[in-house]
Amino acid sequence: MNGLVLLLGLFTVLVVIDVPIAVALGLASAGYLFFSDLAPIILVAQRMVAGIDSFTLLAIPLFLLAGLLLLHGDLTPRIVRLCSAIVGRTTGGLALVTVMGAMLFGALSGSGVADVVAIGTMMLPAMRERGYDPGFSCALLGCAGSLGTVIPPSIVMIVYGTATNTSIGQLFVAGIVPGILTGLGLMVVAYIIARKNDWRGGEAFSWRELRQALGSAWLALLAPVIIVGGIRGGLFTPTEAAGVAVAYALVVGGLIYRALSLKIIVEQLKQATEATGSILFVIATASLFGWILAAEQVPQYMVEFIGTFTDSATVALLLMMLILLLLGMFMETIAIILILAPVFVPIMQHYRIDPVYFGILLTLNLAIGANTPPLGIDLMAACRVGRIPMSDSFGYLTAFLAVMIAVMLLILFVPQVALFLPHLLS
Repeated sequence: MNGLVLLLGLFTVLVVIDVPIAVALGLASAGYLFFSDLAPIILVAQRMVAGIDSFTLLAIPLFLLAGLLLLHGDLTPRIVRLCSAIVGRTTGGLALVTVMGAMLFGALSGSGVADVVAIGTMMLPAMRERGYDPGFSCALLGCAGSLGTVIPPSIVMIVYGTATNTSIGQLFVAGIVPGILTGLGLMVVAYIIARKNDWRGGEAFSWRELRQALGSAWLALLAPVIIVGGIRGGLFTPTEAAGVAVAYALVVGGLIYRALSLKIIVEQLKQATEATGSILFVIATASLFGWILAAEQVPQYMVEFIGTFTDSATVALLLMMLILLLLGMFMETIAIILILAPVFVPIMQHYRIDPVYFGILLTLNLAIGANTPPLGIDLMAACRVGRIPMSDSFGYLTAFLAVMIAVMLLILFVPQVALFLPHLLS
């Protein structure tokens, strides 16, 4: 127990002094092994390599690259134009376009931050010009952008599925309805706030504009159908689907829309490589950290601890969701999954909780965490794009987080909201 206090204490100190999370995990684990007799120090290298030795993880760089190519392949303006043609005339039209655009682009990128940047660079200047409060715009964009964590193909789902040996295809399908419900909830709140502040919509609805916008954007809308449909139809694995997504992005962005030059492709390859290196470093060190927790029987202690409070799976889920919400305020998403996976899996098995169902709750929870200070990575990205202090968004943030929490609680108490579609297609 004293060793675990050392492990967690050292990790906490390193995080507090702003050491990068991957480095903090690695140093805390190495320090623990150095001062304990659990295993030789060479285990650091062995476990880090073992942590990233997974074929499924190849999907991460490929989906990252596909998202970047689609972003620079002239698909984002087409998506925004389509959303504007559908809801742009409504009160708060630009706010509704922002949410809908983030949902559609989230189905292409798999990354919350990429979603925020792609949609934000187009929508935030337009909203500022129309008189929207920048704090409102950035709070909305951060929460809407984080739907890239929930709506497939989600990089977070890939990491969770790999860490818990859960079907990534089922996770992708299960994320569709919760993602749509959360987006609709954000749109309702945005409409109410916009109506209160008299932020009006744009030009009147036009069937001609809708047909033209749909004709321009249909290739972008086809991408998630190919990815998720191909996985569920057994045509390819999630990793192969990521490769198909890259090929699709190159064909559509390069050959059809002619927006991708060789220079742009090389630059996006560099960005995807850098992002992949950062993610895999976190996965490697978090795997080592998680192995130590498992070796010291922390999962068993947690099962016994929660078991002393309740025999109810619902109450156990609420306790785990509370832990995730608190950690989401201070830690990066992927690190949370990999640290807590060895702890939560035995609890799920003990209470017979469906890992797909728990995975959807987890992704919704971490989407909320991506917008809660002090870290709030998606909210931070939105405020940087909007060039405002993060504190300016706090006045509107509470309402958007409330609706995201409401959707999460709905799914927690009514699991079939998330599970009926995977069961229907299985």
